[in-house]
Amino acid sequence: MAALPIAIQCAGLVTSVGLSAPAACAAIRAKLKNPCETRFVDSIGEWIMAHEVPMDTPWRGLPRLAHMAAMAVEDCLRDVPRAEWSSIPLLLCVAEHDRPGRQEGLDDQLFLQLQQVLGVSFAAESAIVAHGRAGAGVALLQARKLLHEQRLPGVLIVAADSLLNWPTLGHYERSGRLLTSHNSNGFMPGEGAGALLVGLPDGQPQLLCAGIGFGVEAAHIDSGEPLRADGLVAAIRAATDDAGCEMHDLDFRIADVSGEQYYFKEAALALSRTMRRLKEDFDLWHPAECTGEAGALSGISQVAVADAACRKAYAPGPNVLLHMANDAGQRCAVVLAFGSA
Repeated sequence: MAALPIAIQCAGLVTSVGLSAPAACAAIRAKLKNPCETRFVDSIGEWIMAHEVPMDTPWRGLPRLAHMAAMAVEDCLRDVPRAEWSSIPLLLCVAEHDRPGRQEGLDDQLFLQLQQVLGVSFAAESAIVAHGRAGAGVALLQARKLLHEQRLPGVLIVAADSLLNWPTLGHYERSGRLLTSHNSNGFMPGEGAGALLVGLPDGQPQLLCAGIGFGVEAAHIDSGEPLRADGLVAAIRAATDDAGCEMHDLDFRIADVSGEQYYFKEAALALSRTMRRLKEDFDLWHPAECTGEAGALSGISQVAVADAACRKAYAPGPNVLLHMANDAGQRCAVVLAFGSA
């Protein structure tokens, strides 16, 4: 195991299939789905289907993201006295800068709006992590550094994202990437928020982040180049090296794949190039089949699903590999292990 592990202490989730981590993880375990018609139509005039979070107030834009994020934070920090929240740094994961239809103000307004909704100011070490689907891995690395170098009591990682706006949906629909009645090789868009409270291990059985690795895929989805999964392979090898283990030591995988053949092919290629011993079973879980493609939320949801599965003993084993991929080529892998340290 890595010399500097960090522990997942609590998780919060706000998705289309559950407004709390226990509810959402139970729904994902049962493979429940809740898609609905959006306000937008595709090129043949049919309503675009999506996974929309049900909210009492029809917020739009940044206020919607802020309120979803606030719900996830309150779910995650339900056992932490509110007076202590201001001493916790917040790493806020949002869409990458080149994401089509990215909302203005994500880097300078969402953080402030989230604090206003919660009525709290987070610690000075807080930061924005604009790395989309790979953001959770980047934030875990930053949190590990903060926890071990500054000995902070905890770090809060939050993600909020939504693909349910026309500039984003229109781009993906024109690119033939949305799942519609006339396109089976696509994803169903979604939205949501998630939160993780991470800290130093306390000796009790916990989900530990044991290794983190990154890579860059030159043959990304829009490149037209032949795919060999070089970026994901590099990320997985870096993560397993960081954790001091091999691919065959892991028990199952959770990925951000959401329906497109490209990413399933990449996962299969990466597995064939990193697995050195035959395993009879090596499941691949993908929460996006229930929550939709929700951008920056995907990494947080993977960790939350792994945490619930390990704590409730329905995981295939205690060791899990997460992997995440951005359309532009950034790849991230995370090794988690349930146990004590």
